[in-house]
Amino acid sequence: MKRQMVIKQKSRKSNTSSCTTTSSAISNIRYVECQKNHAANIGGYAIDGCREFMASGNEGTVEALRCAACGCHRNFHRKEVNTEVVCEYSPPNA
Repeated sequence: MKRQMVIKQKSRKSNTSSCTTTSSAISNIRYVECQKNHAANIGGYAIDGCREFMASGNEGTVEALRCAACGCHRNFHRKEVNTEVVCEYSPPNA
């Protein structure tokens, strides 16, 4: 499952020469292998081998937080965040 978040920010300095700086950050959030220890109650360590989170239901429902492959909650899956930042600078008009 991938989620995308876009943040845009504009700032303008207020002096005689005005320039504009625009920056945006795009974050892709992905939930990968399941980390749930199924043998914790007997003092052991065993994971189920689920490699990637797949939502059981539509976005915004309770089922969207449960993995269709292993049945675990999304929080048991390792979260991978990839962020890309783009900055643009516009020099003052002369």
